[in-house]
Parts: sequence; C-alpha cells; structure tokens
Amino acid sequence: MKVKIVNNSPFKLPAYETKGSAGVDLQAYVENPMVLKPLERALVPTGISIELPEGYEAQVRARSGLAIKHGISLVNGIGTIDSDYRGEIKVILINLGDKEFIVNSGDRIAQMVFIKHEQADFELVEELNETERGTGGFGHTGV
Repeated sequence: MKVKIVNNSPFKLPAYETKGSAGVDLQAYVENPMVLKPLERALVPTGISIELPEGYEAQVRARSGLAIKHGISLVNGIGTIDSDYRGEIKVILINLGDKEFIVNSGDRIAQMVFIKHEQADFELVEELNETERGTGGFGHTGV
C-alpha cells in the first residue's frame, strides 16, 4: 500500500523498526518542550500529513513503553485518521502518571497502524437472529 506523506518536521519519515512491526512511531514536533502535569492532556503536533487510499484508516495508538514507564496514554484510546483527512496528524496525549512528563520535539509519542475497513450498509429490521449468547455481555460468562 502506498501512503503519500508531507513532512514539515525536520525528522525522518515514519518507518517500521523491525520486520514484524505492525506500526510506525510518530514523533512530537513542538517549538518548546510541553509539560504534561498529572491528569493533564494536550494536543501534540507531529508535523506530518498523510493521504490514505480509500478503504483504509490509520489508527494512532499509545506506545506501551510510555504507558508503563510514565502513564502516558491517548485520551481517546485509539485515534482514527480517515482516508479523506488531509490535515496535520496531532496526538491527544494524557498523563495518567503521578509526575510531570515533558514532551520534547523528536520524542516518539505514539504509533500509527494502517487498517483496511469497509463501510456498512444498514438494513432496518424488526428483530435480530437468535444466538446462544443472546444479549449477554459485560462479564456474562462469570469469568
């Protein structure tokens, strides 16, 4: 899959670090260091924009190392970049840790994974087919 990219940052293009990598790292592109206090959130620019083929999305996900070491996560869990979006990719970080966290330009702040998707064609019906599970959810199996 080809992805067109505009890079307005001084950093290299996102790249897969290993043969088995599913995602590429996104780097912060900020003029000055950003201080995230505990429970504070911020919109962190990356300096890049992409053009995805129709039928694909880019998912922006938290980096596990930042999550476990510092409590840094994404406010929206996973951010979606639609194929028709052409703006700069920005990451909504939140500090769930108990200490201030500093975001410097060039820091790897998130990862981006590309996913193929389809759009649903909804059909209005009066009822759904029965299954063994039925409406059970949220721990219905007792586990």
